[in-house]
Amino acid sequence: MAKGTDWRGTAIAAAKKAKAAAVAAARQADKLMTEARKRAESAARRRRMKKALQTTARVLSAAGKAAVVAAATAAAAAAVSEVRARRRSKTARRR
Repeated sequence: MAKGTDWRGTAIAAAKKAKAAAVAAARQADKLMTEARKRAESAARRRRMKKALQTTARVLSAAGKAAVVAAATAAAAAAVSEVRARRRSKTARRR
């Protein structure tokens, strides 16, 4: 019967080692999952940031184009106003 107890102790020791290995593997898997989650979040954050920057670029581009159009319109209006002012001053001198 001594052999039976020896076999049982060996089985228990093997089970304990297997459990320790499983716990260590679970810890390692948890660390890997945490790192993968961080990378995925940072990738998603980069995607959102890139999209926001592209939207901002489009808005600023449109604002720049509108500013150019407004400047051209203002220049044209100023030229027309100047021409009208000259006409008024000429007709005032003639009278």
